[in-house]
Amino acid sequence: MSTDLHQTGLNNSSNGKNEDNVLAKVDGRLQAFRLSSDVLRDISERLTQDMLRGLGRHTHHNAPVKMLPTFVRATPDGTEKGDFLALDLGGTNFRVMYVRVNQDQQTVVKMDHQIYEIPAEIMTGTGEKLFDHIAACLGSFLDKQRLKELVLPLGFTFSFPCEQLEIDKSVLIRWTKGFNCSGVEGRDVVQLLREAVHRRGDYEIGSVAMVNDTVGTMMSCGYKDQSCEIGMIIGTGTNACYMEEMVNVKRVEGEGGRMCVNTEWGGFGDDGSLRDIQTEVDLEVDRSSINPGVHIFEKMISGMYLGEIVRLLLLRMTEDHTLFNGQASEQLRTQNAFLTKFISEIEEEGCGEDNTKRILSELGLQWSPADLRAVRLICDTVSSRSARLCAAALAALANRIRTNRGLDHLRTTVGVDGTVYKKHPTFSAELRSVVQDVAPQCRLDFLVSEDGSGKGAAMVTAVAQRLAAQSHLVNDSDEDK
Repeated sequence: MSTDLHQTGLNNSSNGKNEDNVLAKVDGRLQAFRLSSDVLRDISERLTQDMLRGLGRHTHHNAPVKMLPTFVRATPDGTEKGDFLALDLGGTNFRVMYVRVNQDQQTVVKMDHQIYEIPAEIMTGTGEKLFDHIAACLGSFLDKQRLKELVLPLGFTFSFPCEQLEIDKSVLIRWTKGFNCSGVEGRDVVQLLREAVHRRGDYEIGSVAMVNDTVGTMMSCGYKDQSCEIGMIIGTGTNACYMEEMVNVKRVEGEGGRMCVNTEWGGFGDDGSLRDIQTEVDLEVDRSSINPGVHIFEKMISGMYLGEIVRLLLLRMTEDHTLFNGQASEQLRTQNAFLTKFISEIEEEGCGEDNTKRILSELGLQWSPADLRAVRLICDTVSSRSARLCAAALAALANRIRTNRGLDHLRTTVGVDGTVYKKHPTFSAELRSVVQDVAPQCRLDFLVSEDGSGKGAAMVTAVAQRLAAQSHLVNDSDEDK
């Protein structure tokens, strides 16, 4: 139940002064979260330098921003067409999809899909059993769709740390997310899938393209808008990819054309380069995480951590008697009890105050009108910093593309996905505004991705097929000469 300051005998005048005093104290505590345009430009330049380290043949090993080659060498041009399978494996469930790309309507249609469970004993068993299970489920899906007689290309989204060697060759570095299947680390997962399908013997798969989820986001948007050359995810985690000139991708042979690079920008700051803008709360979030010292940038801006940043701010300001009359509830003292979705609900126009009252009551807190305004200010400041930092990083990618091509001005499209971008009421607008401020020579349009792991995986496969067909035509023409 709430505590109304009027019940304490304060008159309206003293009530107003009290609110102003509380907000002034809170505002002072939040100054470290407010980053000026000059600071953001500096951060953008730092990321650019780290990107260069990640691209280098001799410097990428120690680079915090890994800049992984994806072997995706082009974005869609609108001529792609055909039927494809997409396989999305990244947790205790995996998904199989049947996708059709229509050239005439320039549409990507998810025809059907099925979710399959991976039992716990398979997650920690042998790699052979895991891929046999995947192959069995894929066979069952093909049976259901009456597709078993066809040999369809497959886009494979495999969300574990891998070293990609070709579009169809990706070596697992290490298992995460509760998986520990023997005989897979250090092996090519595409080959293991093919071997499992071959052991069954009742169907075949065509060409396979390995797909990172960020690349899938870019490619799913790229068929609608051929100028889409950046993919960005800002949800539970954050990452981005973009089209880099092949001559600069030093870890891959060849200098012609372009290749999509998966930046893995969540690791920006892992070498301490962002220490000057990390607050004490950021340091505490990092210390109490399951991977201290890793993914520093992600911990400042992504959905997994924003709620915890707000909780720690509320707790500290309660303990110093700025908020909630100095009375912290057990819930407020519990790690991750303040969900990131609460931030969006509190900042929602029109019903934010009612949402704030409900959330604080659910957290066992007794609040005053001053507390309500302070909580809104804290949420707004934390989410604003997230959008501004994300914009600074995105500006680095846009300026990189612009300078690579020797352009005075660049106009391109960003394919974007993630709950923070899509659900927060003001995040996307602030992101767009700040990118324009930090990178004034770049005009970015934003397109929300629809099912990057399904439609995007199909598009990666479709583009790879188109390039292969074009290569065969060129080779055949050369032989005729």
